[in-house]
Amino acid sequence: MEGIEHRTVRVNGINMHVAEKGDGPIILFLHGFPELWYSWRHQIHALAALGYHCVAPDLRGYGDTDAPPSATSYTCLHVVGDLVALIDSLGGEAVYLVAHDWGAIIGWYLCLFRPDKVKAYACMSVPYRPRNPKMKPVETMRALFGEEYYMCRFQETGVMENEIKSYETAQVLKKILTDRTPGPPCLPKSDPFGLKALDGPLPLPSWISEYDIKYVADKFDQTGFTGGLNYYRAMDLNWELTAAWTGAQVKVAVLYVVGDEDMVYTTPGLKEYVHGGGFKKDVPFLQDIVVMEGVGHFLHQEKPQQSTALIHDFIKKF
Repeated sequence: MEGIEHRTVRVNGINMHVAEKGDGPIILFLHGFPELWYSWRHQIHALAALGYHCVAPDLRGYGDTDAPPSATSYTCLHVVGDLVALIDSLGGEAVYLVAHDWGAIIGWYLCLFRPDKVKAYACMSVPYRPRNPKMKPVETMRALFGEEYYMCRFQETGVMENEIKSYETAQVLKKILTDRTPGPPCLPKSDPFGLKALDGPLPLPSWISEYDIKYVADKFDQTGFTGGLNYYRAMDLNWELTAAWTGAQVKVAVLYVVGDEDMVYTTPGLKEYVHGGGFKKDVPFLQDIVVMEGVGHFLHQEKPQQSTALIHDFIKKF
């Protein structure tokens, strides 16, 4: 990770670890679950070389950033507050935003709450989903996909943490990062990650190395998974806190990129929303939708050059 600098910034009452490289306009990268700043390593190097100041924090609860114990400390208001304070510490000017998975969800909240802080948003994998005023998110998902749907399984504090502990962290990460099972993802209680039936370690595809897995696994072995899981446990609280934004549009220029084998994209109803006009209605400044063929959920790592080129071609317009 030559040339990437690391520092700790005090934001919104917590200490946040930030990885950064380069000079110029700021690109803020937001990672997902179960990841770290490290998932943006390819984009950081490439875009810094193109004249940008790349900033990738470990989000609240992850890696070397503080992890408050209670799920009530992981609402969209807390995490967006962290990011606004981080942007202000960098000078306060609006940034280019690039985000994936849970980072993408937080990115949508940042654009919704503080569009003045975002020049343009390159969103990967998870599109904007408007608030349903009639049903809470977990109740909705349980009704649609059942008790074993992964977000439902993550709700009870300690349960998923204990299930993960029965495996090696590296094996769990390998399974999550390389899984191509079409959505919606379910985790049966008997063997949630399908690892017990394996004869040996999971083979890795060419786009990720044992070193990459070890870097991330070592951090999760130190911190545990509660911080990351707490984002899921705050979803119903987010629903309560965002009642005032029901029906609000996201007024930021957006590029949406997704792999056609992404478990999010293959979840029932998602393609209809993205391509059927609903997405564009909720995000009127949506510039383009790019579907990568033969690519899974972690597209920025699986196809780093293509992902970086899409990001760069988009943000240089603004």
